[in-house]
Amino acid sequence: MSGTVELTKENFDQTVADNEFVLIDFWADWCGPCKQFAPVYEKAAEENPDLVFAKVDTEAQPELAQAFGIQSIPTLMIVRDQVAIFAQPGALPEPALTDVIDQARKLDMDEVRKDIAAQEGQGQSQGEGQGQGQQPGGE
Repeated sequence: MSGTVELTKENFDQTVADNEFVLIDFWADWCGPCKQFAPVYEKAAEENPDLVFAKVDTEAQPELAQAFGIQSIPTLMIVRDQVAIFAQPGALPEPALTDVIDQARKLDMDEVRKDIAAQEGQGQSQGEGQGQGQQPGGE
């Protein structure tokens, strides 16, 4: 039995909501590098039974691939506490995948959320006032 979960648009949100740490492999059957990466991914799934390893067949689930802006496959994405913390196209060799998983485990998610909030705040304040003339006194 495979250690991975097949994600569809029907079960994606629930899977990410119900699990603290989800790795997602975006792949397609016709993709050679995807097929090379599959055994590496399966082995990592067996070695990390506490994590959810999922796969999205981009041919069967084009809406999911589009929603995440997947432009090349394979692409590995890691979602922790419903926040995408890693996304990288390309088939990772086993040592690199192990390293990425270790780094993702060590992340302080409170810090990640603070950084996201700060970036969102900066984006909003930078967008304000641009292209608008100064109008003293209101109307």
